Amino acid sequence: MTPFKKLRRLAPLLPLLGLLSCTGNSAQKAAPEAPGVLPGPIAGTAQTRLSNGWKLSPAGTATPLGDLPLNLQISPDGRLAAVVNAGWGKNSVQLLDVATGQLLDTKEVPAAWAGLAFAPDGRTIYASGGQHNRIHTFKVEGQKLLADSALVLGEKWPKQKIGVAGVAADAERLYAVTREDNSLYIITRKTQQVERVVKLPAEAYGVVLHPTQRALYISLWGGHAVATYDLDHQVLLPTIPVGSHPNALAISRDGSRLFVANANSNSVSVINTRRGLVTETLNTALFPASPAGSTPDGLALSADESQLFIANADNNCLAVFDVRDAATSRPLGFIPTGWYPTAVAVAGKQLLITNGKGSTSKPNPNGPNPVRDVGEKGAGYIGGLLLGSLSRLPVPDEKALAAYSTQVYANTPFSKSREASPDVPAGNPVPQRVGEKSPIKHVFYIIKENRTYDQVLGDLPAGNGDISLCLFPEKVTPNHHALTREFVLLDNFYVDAEVSADGHNWSTAAYATDFVEKTWPSNYSGRGGDYDFEGSKGEVAEPQDGFLWDYCLRAGRTFRSYGEFVFGGKPTKPAIAANYCKEYAGFNLKVKDVDREKVWEQDFDQLVAAGKLPNLSIIRLPNDHTYGARKGELHPLSYAADNDLALGRLIEHLSNSPVWKESVVMIVEDDAQNGPDHVDAHRSTAYLIGPYIRRNAVVHTAYTTSGMLRTLELILGLPPMSQYDAAALPLWACFTPRPNFKPYTVRPATTALDARNTAFNAPARRALQFDMSREDAAPDLAFNENIWQAIRGEKSQMPAPRRAAFLREAKAEREEEEEGDDD
Repeated sequence: MTPFKKLRRLAPLLPLLGLLSCTGNSAQKAAPEAPGVLPGPIAGTAQTRLSNGWKLSPAGTATPLGDLPLNLQISPDGRLAAVVNAGWGKNSVQLLDVATGQLLDTKEVPAAWAGLAFAPDGRTIYASGGQHNRIHTFKVEGQKLLADSALVLGEKWPKQKIGVAGVAADAERLYAVTREDNSLYIITRKTQQVERVVKLPAEAYGVVLHPTQRALYISLWGGHAVATYDLDHQVLLPTIPVGSHPNALAISRDGSRLFVANANSNSVSVINTRRGLVTETLNTALFPASPAGSTPDGLALSADESQLFIANADNNCLAVFDVRDAATSRPLGFIPTGWYPTAVAVAGKQLLITNGKGSTSKPNPNGPNPVRDVGEKGAGYIGGLLLGSLSRLPVPDEKALAAYSTQVYANTPFSKSREASPDVPAGNPVPQRVGEKSPIKHVFYIIKENRTYDQVLGDLPAGNGDISLCLFPEKVTPNHHALTREFVLLDNFYVDAEVSADGHNWSTAAYATDFVEKTWPSNYSGRGGDYDFEGSKGEVAEPQDGFLWDYCLRAGRTFRSYGEFVFGGKPTKPAIAANYCKEYAGFNLKVKDVDREKVWEQDFDQLVAAGKLPNLSIIRLPNDHTYGARKGELHPLSYAADNDLALGRLIEHLSNSPVWKESVVMIVEDDAQNGPDHVDAHRSTAYLIGPYIRRNAVVHTAYTTSGMLRTLELILGLPPMSQYDAAALPLWACFTPRPNFKPYTVRPATTALDARNTAFNAPARRALQFDMSREDAAPDLAFNENIWQAIRGEKSQMPAPRRAAFLREAKAEREEEEEGDDD
């Protein structure tokens, strides 16, 4: 029996559920790869391994596109395809030939976002102008785009916060929905005047017209619902509840069925438009009951409307459903795509897919190169290296789809068996399964700010470091260095976050939602828009099932926050409000970390004495962020020394307490802030400290933020929060079943904690431009250069960061581990 027939036979047993792995048991039960296997092209295969353990093997042929293509539309006659690129780099609208995939024309625009639509006659293209609060119009002349006048909805951000998202057009009017002022704008095409603005209940993403009735359907990105606007009566009808983060929409030709992609719910809602309710929910994940992480964000119906193609952005694939029967849709299989597919379209027998991050990394074209401070325009910046692509292939038949499905399962490290039982050997202090006991009862999870491995530990001979890039060596950070020697050195650890904007999401949820992924490039490029800052955007930015503390509460575990998701002294989440230390400062560079540590000590001692120490303490020590070169502020070396001494004192105090014998300290940077590192600017420092951590060991195994969280979850009995931590390798190789209760002795500071910047030179003047009120506000590449020049000199040139999104190791083969003395 073929895999496809197996899948088809099982489908009736899975009503309203998604796809099981019915392509054979080998993909689901395959033996895990040996620890230490590094990302990159896989010899002898068409696969490329990503740093998170997932693999790519996109089907079809590829056409290079621009930076972060977010939408794809086919012209009414089916001959042309339009794409809008809305990433950090150059924004543009592109025109392609559907039959050949050839790029015909590109027109740059100052700002763009996900909205894109052809006029009904195919002669005009409308594209979102994003935070510039306008809609770009282009005339289509043969195979060329001719720029027309833009439709202006308001002044550019931040003077007006509108944020154009989806657009749709009929013969007379243009309809635009927004994600900043939560509105529907109705515009007369002939006069280009806004005739009506309708407030919506939440942030909007997409909009489609009913093909036969006078109605609009709008996905409410932050509202778990679809809004319906009656054009004849000019009234907003009651919303239709769907899943979390509804984004892409597709409607049948007769208008009877509306399909809604729910990025945060791994699902597509099928709405009967006549009845105004959901009749089916299609689970798009590779396995049923999967945690968040498939991120459906693109939809297309086949030419005969018998099949629905769904782009799973974070699974790097399409899910395919048979939707001929309006009541009992059934899964058919999967198709492998490039990295982070954002849109899919069908033109006749051709399937077209936009891959938001392409299918290969881009080398830094210019080598070391100075950066500019505004808009991150320096060569080598991550936002400009991950260019998108268009995959083009025939709509697969039964045989091809079966083969594609097998390949998709071979590409994923996630499976239900791995979710239930990760790769941990018996007898390790890290349990093999959620719910099993661990000798560790208290986890102290410390989140720091924005350093690469080489910036701090590049001077350690035992690790894979580059001392020429080390800004904070042992003289500045004696405790960080001592902890790696007394416990374990990790020199192959990678943050999942790409920039600061998503760093705290990854550090506390093992996931960055579609909102986070699609909004940070606009802000970081200087085009505007508010991104999520530690929960500041609310529901539209949150994972469906919440963050680490939400999982603790559901599992009956106690937690306490020391400054995490606390801004200006106020918690940003209700769960934090009931479980935080009010005296502990969040991100505020005017507060020293050594003073934060004193507050923690006092609170810790009181909790221990009362027998109320929580299972999880989330502690922020943010001052390794530094203030850069601004005159009068503490010098970056003093900030780093302050952070180092605070960490050392915290470990010493904990290690001399009665709970040390059942504790572990886990330390990460929320992101690496695009800093210099000779391997990759995702590579960062991570530390594990405690009686059950190996002593005097060096571990070269590749680990990630999600792997650190998976380790924490197993110890505390928490299920994984996303498919990323469920698939990640726990850091069990750093643990030992033979505890060593020897306490840690703090190393005194060897760098002054109170030295201040005294020069008012070029770096100091540039530092005046940086917003330091929150950790994500300063442009990270420019800020890193500012720190570099504050330490190395005004005329020194910081090497451009290495961005090998598919990480490569310079050395041919590395020893998996160097055994230390566990006793």
